[in-house]
This record gives sequence, structure tokens and C-alpha cells, in this order.
Amino acid sequence: MINIFKTFILLAGLTALFLLVGRALGGQTGMTIALIMAGLMNFFAYWFSDKLALSMSGAQPVSEQEAPMLHSIVANLAQKAGLPKPRVYVIPTQTPNAFATGRNPAHAAVAVTQGLMQILDRDELEGVLAHEMAHVKNRDILISSIAAVIAGAISYIAQIAQWGLIFGGFGGDDDEDGGFLGALLMMIVAPIAAMLIQMAISRSREYLADSTGAKICSCPGSLASALKKLEEWNHRIPMQVNPATAQMYIVNPLTSSSIANLFSTHPPIEERIKRLLKMAMPSS
Repeated sequence: MINIFKTFILLAGLTALFLLVGRALGGQTGMTIALIMAGLMNFFAYWFSDKLALSMSGAQPVSEQEAPMLHSIVANLAQKAGLPKPRVYVIPTQTPNAFATGRNPAHAAVAVTQGLMQILDRDELEGVLAHEMAHVKNRDILISSIAAVIAGAISYIAQIAQWGLIFGGFGGDDDEDGGFLGALLMMIVAPIAAMLIQMAISRSREYLADSTGAKICSCPGSLASALKKLEEWNHRIPMQVNPATAQMYIVNPLTSSSIANLFSTHPPIEERIKRLLKMAMPSS
């Protein structure tokens, strides 16, 4: 419940920031335009997120004949979670990782890399897929898409305003919104704030997916073991992905020890493992 409430607050804050940017940089008209843009972009993200994610990752559909164990695990977990069985894809890369996508449970898909199936045992693979099924159950794909689109729109509006300012086309309401200096500050601060909120939402949903996934498969220890292996292998064999899709994967394919946790789309693996192992301990 804590992660759900936190996500709600962060999304509300991100939307409010979007409208504030529109108003500060374009007055009442700018806020109205920002609201319309948000609606259109959210619809696009909702409807096409699965096709875009699968295409950008190079994922290929696999039949039950081609990957019987993979299909069997996915079908079993879907039944436990009370969800329709999602489509199953394999990504042709040796870096072990996985993600789920789709606008709703009826149109969901899970994708795993070839490397993932090679390094994990069945229980660990089940833990990873349970995590991905949790994303589907919790509607995380939709939530992440909305957050990414709004954050991107804020940056885009700020860039347009910067060019407008350079060429004398700034049209904000000086008296109501702090004038030139306020608008200039908004152009600089708003995109950074939007990025930080988006990443905080992503981290919150990863924690929730770990918890929900562990409950679906009843094996928090197996998921913890899988996360440890995936973190090690992603350092050994970096995965080439579009940075825009990095937040979808179960472990960050762009992991770097030089990046502060505040600027990461994923929580620290050590903390995720710690929470899962705590779930695995028998209650006293």
C-alpha cells in the first residue's frame, strides 16, 4: 500500500508540474494546450506501448513448441495471478534480462532474453516471470508510460520556450507568473524535477512488482537469487538498449556504479534482495 500511495502522489505531482510549466511559459492558454497535449500523448502511450517496446528490443514471438518450459511457467503464473496468459517473446541477446509490456492484461506480453533462460534454473526463471506478471497485474506499463510521456513533454515544452525566448517569442503572463525570471527558472528546473519524479515512480513500481511477484509464485528467495545473478551478468555483458526503454527491464541494463540512486530508474539491487529475503523468512 505504501508504494501504491507513493506512486499516486508522484503522478499527481508530475501532472501538476506539467500544467504549471504550461501556465508559466504560456499563461492560461499555455496551460490549456499542455492539458490537451497530456491527454493525447497519454492515449498514444497507452495504445502503442507494447508494439513500440517489442520492436525496439528486437523481441521475437515464440510458440509453445519452440519454448515449452517458458510457456508452461507463464501459463501457470497467469493462472495464479488471475490474469489472461500474455504473449511470449524472446530477445536474441546473451545479456540476461526481461520485461513486460502491454496496455492492459488482455493485451500483455512478456519478453525474456536468451541469456536469461541459459543462466537461471527453473525456480529462478519462475521468480523473474512472476515479477513481470506483477507488472501486468499492477498496470505498471500504463503508469510508467504516462510518467515517461509527461516528463518528456515537460522537457519538450521547456526547450520550445527556450527557443522562443531567444527569438523574442515568449508569451507568459508577467504579472501572474513571476515574469521573465520565473519563466527562465521554470525552463531550467522543471525538466530536472520531472526526470527525478519519473525515476522515483519507476523505483516505487519495481519494489511493488518484487513484492507482488514473490506472492504470486510463493518464492521470494528464488527471485532474490535471480536478481543477484542478473546484476552480475549485466555488468559482465552490457546490454545495448534505447535509454528510453531501460526502465522496463527487471534490472537496469544501463547499470553504472557512477550513477547515484536518485538518478536511477531501478532501486538498488541490494535493497531489493534484502526485502525479498525478509519476505522469505518465516514469521515468528
